[in-house]
Amino acid sequence: MNVQPIQVELGDNSTALALTSPDCGTLVLGAETLRRASRAASEIRRQVDGIELMIAPGFHVAGFEPIGNYALRLLFSDGHDTAASIPGPICVNSQNSSQPEVARWTESIAT
Repeated sequence: MNVQPIQVELGDNSTALALTSPDCGTLVLGAETLRRASRAASEIRRQVDGIELMIAPGFHVAGFEPIGNYALRLLFSDGHDTAASIPGPICVNSQNSSQPEVARWTESIAT
């Protein structure tokens, strides 16, 4: 089974990131979900301190850059950037894409 994404694109006015693999179809992840899942040290500290992340109107993914063969650097409109590794088992049915699957994927986000 080939679950490695072969296509990554921004959709919905850059408010979502779509990962497509030949065997799994497309998984769409919202920009806000990805931003809140950041594992950057500053974000972990904010969460530990109980400080809510404020998402401004118009928030979006400003861009992304490949890192090697397994990760993307996500660039957000609030200036935050984070590297997100793309794990193998992201296979979900695109019609039944559920929050637990998104959570599993976003748990792999690291700086």
